[in-house]
Amino acid sequence: MHYFRVEDEKIICLLCQHYCKLKEGQVGICGVNQNQNSILKNLVYGRVVALHVDPVEKKPLYHFLPGTLSLSLGTVGCNFRCPFCQNWQISQSKDIARGDLVSAEQVVALALEKGCKSISFTYNEPTIFYPFAKEIALRAKTKGLKSIFVSNGLESAEVIEDMKGVIDGFNVDLKSFDPHYYKKTLKGSLSGVLETLKRLKKGGFWVEVTTLIVPGSNDSRAELQKIASFIANEMDIYTPWHISAFHGDYKMQDTPRTSIEKLLEAKEIGEMAGLKYIYMGNVQTKAVTFCPHCKDGVMTRNRFELLEYRLKDGTCPKCNRAIEGVWL
Repeated sequence: MHYFRVEDEKIICLLCQHYCKLKEGQVGICGVNQNQNSILKNLVYGRVVALHVDPVEKKPLYHFLPGTLSLSLGTVGCNFRCPFCQNWQISQSKDIARGDLVSAEQVVALALEKGCKSISFTYNEPTIFYPFAKEIALRAKTKGLKSIFVSNGLESAEVIEDMKGVIDGFNVDLKSFDPHYYKKTLKGSLSGVLETLKRLKKGGFWVEVTTLIVPGSNDSRAELQKIASFIANEMDIYTPWHISAFHGDYKMQDTPRTSIEKLLEAKEIGEMAGLKYIYMGNVQTKAVTFCPHCKDGVMTRNRFELLEYRLKDGTCPKCNRAIEGVWL
């Protein structure tokens, strides 16, 4: 795809729904895409600042190649300004010279060397370096590797269309259901994220949703009900919902941790909305996947470790119902 279009002697970046309109030399909200000679230049192309081998459960993805490793990478920059960001040292950095220059070929070779089954674009918002991610993902496909986006969900419609056949799985943060909070505090768009989630689901991507429950910000019962209802009604009841505990970081270090009682309340709300796969994150408790038909436990995890995997070709061993997900 073309990552920009020309309008009134400026270019409009098409990588996310901010659609930044850039004059010559100007950089977008993300800090890493610039108008250079009427062409969109991705300033962090190949400039990797974070590179780790993680369990895929850490993304978190629980229904996507469980028990496997994913080579995870990120750059500097972000198109959001979340005050609780756990990776703010890179996501909010404007130092585009940070990190090592790495080729797509080197990334894929490393993933294979480390025994990974996928490559995850994460740590900062990957849609802002989608041109680089796409090159990696296409090369990865030739080697049998899948690709994952861990995202805030503000991808443009143009990018989502281009991702078909390129990116396989998503974990998208649905951080709130308050449009004012998204706009004022996060510098994003609730309606934009909701549209992305619907587009991804309609587009056939595997999608899991995460809500970090931040005390005093998005933890009211009414708001959690709206989030759960959206997932159930606008996506489907088999979309995994990860409800994660907050801990203080970046500009919110004095905010208390999310209580286990609040997570249990959110889990109950999700169940009442009809969601079949709900998982509590950032707490020491086992996460069990139950068959929606016979209620048998088919997978058990402790944090990022898969303790038990009983699926047979993606189906429940007791009643043979297919379990939603992407399996080996």
